[in-house]
Amino acid sequence: MRRVFLLIVFDSSADIRTVAHVDSACAPLKIITVQQEYVDNAQLDIAAMVEDLAHYKGKSSTSCPNPEDWLQAFGDAEQIFCITITGTLSGSYNAACLAKKLYEEAHPQAQILVINSLSTGPEMKLIIEKLQEFILAGLDFDTISKKITKYQSHTGLLFMLESMRNLANNGRVSTLAAKAAGLLGIRVVGKASDKGDLEPLDKCRGESNALSAILSRMKELGYTGGKVRIAHCFNESAAMKLQNLIKTQFANACMQIYPTGGLCSFYAEKGGLLVGFEK
Repeated sequence: MRRVFLLIVFDSSADIRTVAHVDSACAPLKIITVQQEYVDNAQLDIAAMVEDLAHYKGKSSTSCPNPEDWLQAFGDAEQIFCITITGTLSGSYNAACLAKKLYEEAHPQAQILVINSLSTGPEMKLIIEKLQEFILAGLDFDTISKKITKYQSHTGLLFMLESMRNLANNGRVSTLAAKAAGLLGIRVVGKASDKGDLEPLDKCRGESNALSAILSRMKELGYTGGKVRIAHCFNESAAMKLQNLIKTQFANACMQIYPTGGLCSFYAEKGGLLVGFEK
């Protein structure tokens, strides 16, 4: 078996499974109800999960990779960059930090950087893409560590939600706040705060107003035409509309649209968008 020297590792909230031209590994999170456990891996039927949860009445929760899961993902690499979902919403970061400690005790020469994304989904994807860029450019571990920390301060995440039912069932928002989303066509637009929690910003009547609010907030937060990554939960049409809206003001913006994975589909719910961008 080929020995891996340098590795990018991330949990499944990044909405990707592999990184092109760089060794990588993904540690899955889980979505748990009284009736079923959904493992966020390549075999998960996300459409069926979203449909099941839309009719589920009880409490739901998520489970992060434990330290042993992270250690398994680390393999025997000598240099590891590990990116997790925000530590405010999940124990994934803390588990990865414990795995780092255990791994370094067993491999004293190893170098590991654990990054708390303070976000999820598309913003994590931007961080991973930048790590990929630095690695393929041949930069050393310490230089990459400094540069990626700086880059992270220039990325952001906005979201549009038609429903916050799962967030309420999971105890992430109040039931009262959740009732606002979807009521009379209301969409909630918000951001990942500097502390890594969910911060609602606007309550918009209708999708078009919500998409306009996203672009307005992007510019307010410092977007000037850099990369944009739009993840959608079974709402590609809204993602395309947002892309076109952004292109009207930033014609050269580098954009990608793709579906949310299991964990982000759980939080975004059907119709939701997550938007990562450079600022």
